[in-house]
Amino acid sequence: MTRVTVLLGGLSSEREVSLSSGREIAAALREAGYEVTTLDPGPDLGAVVAGIASSRPDAVFNALHGRFGEDGSIQGVLDWMGIPYTHSGLRASAVAMDKAAAKAAFAAAGLPVAMHRLLAAEELAAADPLPLPYVVKPVREGSSVGVFILREGDNRRSEIAAGWSWGEIIAEPYIPGRELTVAVMEDRALAVTEIATGHAFYDYDAKYADGGSRHVIPAQVPDAVRDRAMAVAAAAHAALGCRGVSRSDFRWDDSRPGAEGLVLLEVNTQPGMTPTSLVPEQAAYCGISFPDLCSWMVQQARHDGAARDRGKELRNAA
Repeated sequence: MTRVTVLLGGLSSEREVSLSSGREIAAALREAGYEVTTLDPGPDLGAVVAGIASSRPDAVFNALHGRFGEDGSIQGVLDWMGIPYTHSGLRASAVAMDKAAAKAAFAAAGLPVAMHRLLAAEELAAADPLPLPYVVKPVREGSSVGVFILREGDNRRSEIAAGWSWGEIIAEPYIPGRELTVAVMEDRALAVTEIATGHAFYDYDAKYADGGSRHVIPAQVPDAVRDRAMAVAAAAHAALGCRGVSRSDFRWDDSRPGAEGLVLLEVNTQPGMTPTSLVPEQAAYCGISFPDLCSWMVQQARHDGAARDRGKELRNAA
């Protein structure tokens, strides 16, 4: 029987989401016939390594979100230990987590991204970095943590700057219109979902709270927009060198003709796997059950790990 260790929880601001994802994944893998253990990594790295090693996994299912979980940190540990793991590797994870670096990779691949400016909290306190309306968010956080939209007449800029605790800031023009997302399994874009929410934007509560958002799948958009979003998502996955599953988020300004108003916001290399998450919904829409999706991710990780091992053997023999 294949042994899988599910990493969940962790140290980031997205700990609760990760715990929910990990519990769902562990249950699905047990249903699919795997021998499953779970591990909640704490601040003691030696204890984390010992915990993983003691479970003797054939593969690790990485259900961690945010810092240390999807920024390349745990990926580097698992690479060092020689254990296959789900989702993207160290480099792709680190680049995707850094919004500025990811946008540079997308732009180099000819993908549609918004202009941006990097700044410190002190600069935000001093003046508007862009014409209103604009968005500010942390360069290296996920799940809409620390995202604010500032509009005409908004007097929160100094307050936001004074309370900022997430490091470097990235500012982008606010793109009106609709929120779309596309999941990718290896090189296959699954579908386009529109995310409708009564919140000001698709924030943390809209993503994870019951009733926080409504997912429309397939999105009711023109064929040209659907096709372009799916093509861009697959290309973004490839541009970062992602493995397994990723999810690309878009804004679509539907006041512009065709797919001209489609803008790629970011790629999530560790998309949520909770009951309200988008990737399991798109997989189900394509006829892939949640246990089958989780099983595929484990098998893909083991396949990729075996391929890397063969590559090492060939290099060592040369």
